[in-house]
Amino acid sequence: MTGFKSLKIWQRAKDLAVLVYKITDSGKISKDFGLRDQMRRSAVSVASNIAEGDERKTDKEAVRFFYMAKGSAAELRTQNTIAYEIGHLCEKDFTNIDTECLELGKMIGGIIRHRQ
Repeated sequence: MTGFKSLKIWQRAKDLAVLVYKITDSGKISKDFGLRDQMRRSAVSVASNIAEGDERKTDKEAVRFFYMAKGSAAELRTQNTIAYEIGHLCEKDFTNIDTECLELGKMIGGIIRHRQ
């Protein structure tokens, strides 16, 4: 991570992935392997795409990966909503993930604007 802003966003995205792993490790969601695994992949993808974008040589390349990270956060938000609505997540876990996805989306949007 070269940029201070990127590092802060990456750290938060990485923490979200850890949170998703912990939340999906127990309860009803832990038995729904498809949805659980998709939520985990989306969460990991946010942090991974931020890291990859930060390592790219040009702003254009970086922005492409930051957009993918933003998209993965939106994916996770959708999966989180589905998991909650079918009763796989409690309201607290749903809210924690949803809030982090929203905040990360805003932060990633800011770094996209900065790098464009």
